[in-house]
Amino acid sequence: MKALISGASIGGPVLAYWLRRHGYETTLVERAPAPRKGGQAIDIRGAALTVVEKMGVIDQIRALRTTMRGMSMVDGEGNELMRSYEETISGGRFDSPDIEIMRDDLTAILTAATDGAEYVYGDSIATLAQDDDGVDVTFESGRRERYDYVFGADGLHSNVRRLVFGPEEPFLSHLGMYVSIFTADNFLGLDHWQTWFREGDAGGAVFSDRDTSVMRVNLGFGAGPLAYDHRDVEQQKRLIQEHCEGLGWEVPKLLAAMWQADDFYFDAMAQVKLERWSKGRVALIGDAGYCASPLSGQGTSLALVGAYVLAQELGRDRAAAFDRYEERMRPFVEQNQALALENPGGGAAPESVQRAATSITLD
Repeated sequence: MKALISGASIGGPVLAYWLRRHGYETTLVERAPAPRKGGQAIDIRGAALTVVEKMGVIDQIRALRTTMRGMSMVDGEGNELMRSYEETISGGRFDSPDIEIMRDDLTAILTAATDGAEYVYGDSIATLAQDDDGVDVTFESGRRERYDYVFGADGLHSNVRRLVFGPEEPFLSHLGMYVSIFTADNFLGLDHWQTWFREGDAGGAVFSDRDTSVMRVNLGFGAGPLAYDHRDVEQQKRLIQEHCEGLGWEVPKLLAAMWQADDFYFDAMAQVKLERWSKGRVALIGDAGYCASPLSGQGTSLALVGAYVLAQELGRDRAAAFDRYEERMRPFVEQNQALALENPGGGAAPESVQRAATSITLD
């Protein structure tokens, strides 16, 4: 059986790993010219910890965890409003079993684990035409191939979802916020520390990387749906500049660093909701099918668990696999999407997060 996976970040490599163990020949196609660098500090919780443990990579992941010492909040003048040595907003309490890791570190570990899978960078799916026996795919490069299955693990603005299910607008639920992330020189001298700031509808955070010579910068703002090209980085940077340039503290320097960043990422806080995540021989996982938004803190875990469950069901009974995938994942997705709406300004309660993260049984 031949499977094509669009997206080579988190859900894609995990799906490839498990499909290969069920005898599938897997190819991953990624629009970016190389593995993407930069990104958020992300969390692995609950059932997702079981997935990476079953993959044999949990020790590698633990070795690269962020090891934050704490966090603080400052006002526009740089005055410290609070600090904590017990938790961070992004990673939760230090005494929890959760693992916080930089997104690019996790991607590198998962990619290395899919030994034998084919990775094609700098290309994308142009057309899909499926019948009862398979899917004919034309790539933007002009190459043509036929696969038994095609899977979309290609994020909030999924190309596979657009080709198979139609334009994204009916499926996106906007949460009234936009966020950016980029890497900058650590001119603040942060040492495994997060500093948060906010004035009105705009704000963000800075936190040191594992390499403390650099830091990751979050800048964001509140707004309703905006018309912009999600592939036009310069336009996205202008939006951040426009909405955040009135912030105090060190934000002018952070904005200057933004224009030099080559790993800038920007998008809306939004959720994806579809009545079904498959059509014919095409299925979606992770953000492509059921994005919960960064406000949930569970996007990575949903991708990890979804990839595992889908591959497991395809390994058991291909005829019933997509139905079983829906039955097992739908309640888990709904509980985790609800986290983003529980307390948008301050995040869901820790007990709610842990309850949602463990609300699916993996065997």
